[in-house]
Amino acid sequence: MYSNRLGQLACRPFTKAKLQWPCAMKQHRHLQPRLLVQSGRMVSHSTVDPAEVRKFQALASRWWDEQGEFGVLHAMNELRVPFIRDNLLNVHSVRQMGRPLSGLRILDVGCGGGLLTEPLARLGADLLGIDPVQDSVRIAELHLSHDPALSGRVQYRACSLEELVEEEEEAKEGFHAVLASEVLEHLADLNTFIDSCHHVLKPGGSLFITTINRTQLSYVLGIVLAEQILRIVPRGTHDWEKFISPVELETLLESTGFSVECIRGMLYNPVSGAWSWQQSAAINYALHALKRREEPQPDRVQTEGEKVDEVAHAAGQY
Repeated sequence: MYSNRLGQLACRPFTKAKLQWPCAMKQHRHLQPRLLVQSGRMVSHSTVDPAEVRKFQALASRWWDEQGEFGVLHAMNELRVPFIRDNLLNVHSVRQMGRPLSGLRILDVGCGGGLLTEPLARLGADLLGIDPVQDSVRIAELHLSHDPALSGRVQYRACSLEELVEEEEEAKEGFHAVLASEVLEHLADLNTFIDSCHHVLKPGGSLFITTINRTQLSYVLGIVLAEQILRIVPRGTHDWEKFISPVELETLLESTGFSVECIRGMLYNPVSGAWSWQQSAAINYALHALKRREEPQPDRVQTEGEKVDEVAHAAGQY
């Protein structure tokens, strides 16, 4: 049932050289210094932006209103749930028919009211949803209580990712996948966030991201049109300076110990209220990356003897 759909959503490897992005790369205020390690423990900057917390606190009661401010995210599930499911099935063997993600432990960061958490739990995965907005977590727990079938497979916590890192470092259990859907553009510190995602993942684990590219087109459609004219999302939801291009994000992920498997463009149609996959990632895009099983080793200095052997081999003397 599920395996025959894998080809439909299979991602081609992402190659930067084949893409030309319309905006130049630049350092942004949410790209902060990397995590420090003291006495074997991680010391992080906060990823939480207090202004963003206040913004979502005011909207917390509306998470499950499909016609309301979060209607676009409800519609996005038509793409992001199969995207996550099928890529996980490409990494892990198929589990149970009807519950293909059974046995997988997934962390949903910035879960809000649980819009993405619950559908993945229905596919058999064990989900932990975290969010710094206490009222959003309460709404998620309330909605979860109406579905006894998910009892025991979903947990919610009001905390930041870096707070969870401290606990996961003690437990050392790790997650098979981490989700950060429509989260990056609301962070105070992107570097710390990516480092923390890497830290809580098992080796070979998956990181799934959906976010917004930083282009002139994304500003016109994502902010001017969506927020100010059509008001599909509340005014002030996004800050264009916090958007990140696929090239920037891939560079950050690769330097943190991830291997980017694929990037796919997404587009929302306000007339039909539906999302679709696109060749262009100029506005929204989805990304799948894997945590490398072995950390890259530093370059080793060749001895003089090795250099002589290498030259001799290249000259055809062997």
